[in-house]
Amino acid sequence: MRSTISLRSPITDVKGIGPKKAEAFSRLDLNTLEDILRFYPREYEDLRKAKKIAELKNDEKALVEGVVMMNVMGRGYGRKRTLHLSVADKTGRMEVLFFMAGFMGRTFKVGESYRFFGKVKVENGKATMFHPVFHKADEGETGIQPVYHLSAGLTRKDMKKVARAAIDHIDEYDESLPASVLEKANICPIDYAFTNIHFPEDENAYLAARYRLVFEEFFDLKVALKLSAKRFGSGRRGHSFIEGSSDEFVSSLSYELTGAQKRVLKEIEKDMDSDIAMNRLVQGDVGSGKTVVAEAAIFKAAKAGYQAAFMAPTEILATQHYENFIKAFEPFGLNIAFLSGSNTAKERNAVLSDLKAGNIDIIVGTHAIISGPVEFKNLGLVITDEQHRFGVNQRKLLSDKGENPDVLVMTATPIPRTLAVVLYSDLDISVIDELPAGRKEIITEQFNEMNRKEAYRLLIREVRAGRQAYIVAPFIEDSESIDGRSAESLYAEFTKDHPDISAALLHGGMKQKEKDEIMQAFKEGIYSVLISTVVIEVGIDVANATVMLIENSERFGLAQLHQLRGRVGRGSEQSYCFLILGDDSEIAKERADIMCESSDGFYISEKDLEIRGPGELFGYRQHGLPQLQLADPVRHVKVLDEAARLADELLSDDPDLSKEENKKFGESLRNSFGSDMLLVL
Repeated sequence: MRSTISLRSPITDVKGIGPKKAEAFSRLDLNTLEDILRFYPREYEDLRKAKKIAELKNDEKALVEGVVMMNVMGRGYGRKRTLHLSVADKTGRMEVLFFMAGFMGRTFKVGESYRFFGKVKVENGKATMFHPVFHKADEGETGIQPVYHLSAGLTRKDMKKVARAAIDHIDEYDESLPASVLEKANICPIDYAFTNIHFPEDENAYLAARYRLVFEEFFDLKVALKLSAKRFGSGRRGHSFIEGSSDEFVSSLSYELTGAQKRVLKEIEKDMDSDIAMNRLVQGDVGSGKTVVAEAAIFKAAKAGYQAAFMAPTEILATQHYENFIKAFEPFGLNIAFLSGSNTAKERNAVLSDLKAGNIDIIVGTHAIISGPVEFKNLGLVITDEQHRFGVNQRKLLSDKGENPDVLVMTATPIPRTLAVVLYSDLDISVIDELPAGRKEIITEQFNEMNRKEAYRLLIREVRAGRQAYIVAPFIEDSESIDGRSAESLYAEFTKDHPDISAALLHGGMKQKEKDEIMQAFKEGIYSVLISTVVIEVGIDVANATVMLIENSERFGLAQLHQLRGRVGRGSEQSYCFLILGDDSEIAKERADIMCESSDGFYISEKDLEIRGPGELFGYRQHGLPQLQLADPVRHVKVLDEAARLADELLSDDPDLSKEENKKFGESLRNSFGSDMLLVL
């Protein structure tokens, strides 16, 4: 190892790490010694004390020291042969089994002592350890040893070698958290945390290190989100719409708003009456009536003399909203325009001119609204629908079309409270948690390969009665390497078996224009069955669609299954969701049971989080945030709350992190999250 090595040194400066191994490290985004500090071990091997064979328990990982009594190679040829060892200590014997071990025939000597660490199976009093780590009893490592994720070309020894080299220079790593936060949170310094997350002295040192790093992940995220909120106008002076009212619009509806809709509209109007810019998220389950609440807010803004912009993720969805807005607002004399990529140059120029002149009260459209030439005369309210489909910068670009306009974002993806606290720190959150009266609950049933045809029989029954149906598959086309049905093969199978039923194929590989045309034709009833991938998760309303059949439902998350189910049940007829399991595992059955027993999206999303864990935390968000590595907002909710409290305290005292004692922390945040802090959706 060269004397000039430092944390910023390339990994090749570590003795024994050449260009090929460096390339393998690079595949894990590990290029310098410093990079590995936050590449945390996936588990640990406790090599401090050997366990007696007689005390071994089924499915535990244990260290056993014993004498090899017998060494037998299994049948076969070359590397594929197995190796069977009989190992004994003073309390009993166990079998040690190695697979693909043809090269290990002379590794162990009968009569010598070895240490083995691995998973143990105990059946009928007989213990077996499979493919353990091993070394001679008087050699090898001791203590608590880290185990890392590897890429091809790397060994456990390589990973530990580089990690130890980094820890040897840990004194070069600067503490970024402010001293006041370290003291208030009562957490260990960063050098101690890194040292003991990689090579723990003992359990207490490991727990202290892990707590510090979990806290830091939450704290950094909360501070960054709050700084980001300022970029979107949160807390800034905006417009007051107190001169406008939504009463006339609400009174004109042919139905009464639900209690939840009234509550959320009241929260929105309170924000709009204030001269502080609104920054609010409206969560509402599929069919809960978010759009009419948004319409009431738009009406209030227009009546107060401001323009409103409504942006949807696809042209067909934007078109649906535009058509609904015309019906809702034209009786009141409001001017509505549409803007998307499909506008002709003449249409586009006319819309742009009228927008700038203030002749348009409400603009509805796609990303085209945020393109450069679009100018407003007096933009006061910005609404984005299906917010999770938009990136951070897209929302920011729309907001920047006006001077601190009120911002309302909507999503039909129910997000658990524990996630919402993390993901939407910059937003006030409103929840429409009540469905309109009279809406029929969708009947959900599960099937397997044995009774799959029954699901299709029920689907055909609905279609022949004049209704429409969706069939959803996890893949576009068949694959030899992945077991699961594809949309293409299902389409071929369905059209062959039912030539008299009009069916269409839809998937993400098609151009957007083609997808929109197919969806529009399905809405118009030209097709009775739409066979698709998950691209229809967010789609237009087809009131006549009463069946959602999902193949290989085990391949979808619970929240996604709930979104797909929400494509039906939009009309007055009874609707159905059929889940076909291609996997009979316990977890697949558990997920299907949850879907059959509940139609509550928030309950389902909580269950989804429990089952899938925080590894897919930011599946709810597609842009702008790094993964939490150690922090789990469900298991570590108390740490999250403490981090949020101290983040508030820090920014209350130093809103721009400009004080000398906080500058290093601010610089660290910019390095982690980007200089603009544009983190939130």
